[in-house]
Amino acid sequence: MTRLLPLSLVLVAIALPVSAQEQTCGAPTATNDGWTISAPANVGLDAEKLCGLDKFLGQWQQPDIHAVVVARHGKLVLDRYFTGFDQTWGIPAGQVTYTADMKHDLRSISKSTVSLLVGIAKAEGKFPDLDSPVIDQFPDYAELRTPTLAKVTFRHLLTMSSGFTWDETPPYSDPANSERRMIEASDPVRYVLQQPFSTAPGQTYNYDGGNTALLGATVARKTGKRLDDYAAEKLFAPLGIADFEWKAMPGSGQLAFASGLRLRARDTAKLGQLLLADGTWQGKRVLPAGWVKESTTPRINGEGLYFYGYQWWLGRTFFKGRDLQWIAGVGYGGQRLFVAPDLDLVVMVNAGLYASRLQGAIPLAIFKDLVLMAVKD
Repeated sequence: MTRLLPLSLVLVAIALPVSAQEQTCGAPTATNDGWTISAPANVGLDAEKLCGLDKFLGQWQQPDIHAVVVARHGKLVLDRYFTGFDQTWGIPAGQVTYTADMKHDLRSISKSTVSLLVGIAKAEGKFPDLDSPVIDQFPDYAELRTPTLAKVTFRHLLTMSSGFTWDETPPYSDPANSERRMIEASDPVRYVLQQPFSTAPGQTYNYDGGNTALLGATVARKTGKRLDDYAAEKLFAPLGIADFEWKAMPGSGQLAFASGLRLRARDTAKLGQLLLADGTWQGKRVLPAGWVKESTTPRINGEGLYFYGYQWWLGRTFFKGRDLQWIAGVGYGGQRLFVAPDLDLVVMVNAGLYASRLQGAIPLAIFKDLVLMAVKD
């Protein structure tokens, strides 16, 4: 039976003032973070449609969206934040009111970031040939070498096709989850290298955070620096990112290369902008020329209808009568970085949809059913 609200409550609800941000529909504020600010209309976006974000999210009872950032033609046009329950790398943080200057878990968008760092290290001559055996770079684990392990290359790690037996389908609270076991291991590298094989290396995609752990460990070994220090110097500083955190695994104290990165939403969107500009930011080269194309080229069939590149998801959407291809960084809980090269568009979404069946659906709907529908040209 439908319950009617008392008239006094209805009037109160109508009379509630809207915030300044709601009045401007998420118009970004200019800061010293390097983004140029633009009105949506100046970059070919329908401001009225973008202004409907709150109403759009109202179709779900608990959308649990924390941030939505949109940039087009290298300019920031939407910067919207919400209040919701969150976690900090699995630890409940309660109800959090997010703002532009607050960091958020990226979870597995950390993997895509590691791929960027591999490209930088490779261009500096500080990363092995991608088709060389991984075990060769870990002589301290030589006793683990087997004929099959010796066939695993860095390209296999980048494309999640190492062949290791690895299962991240159980909840991360479940001890059967391979990622959880690696996080709790006293020696994560050994844990990964000693896994049995379920397929031949290079044969089949299987989502495997252990692959990223070996990539991150290799960057650290070959550069002689902690990965977060290397990232700060080579990737984040050139992007004007000073406020970041990379969580460590409790079992070993080593950085959680596959899932531990925390950034502000506006700063994460800069990673997407790098993909649109062949690795440059504000005219300055950050990634080696050609690495974006190499790492976002489809390399293997991924989950469902996705292709997979070098730690990047590659999808497609039917858009205004044609096939629109896009690149995505995908993180647990609804963290999504969408990049549409044909539209010169970046959409970053942070969410608290951990363990929710909607963690993929709602961010994707924001991208394809709200932001894409605002594209006018």
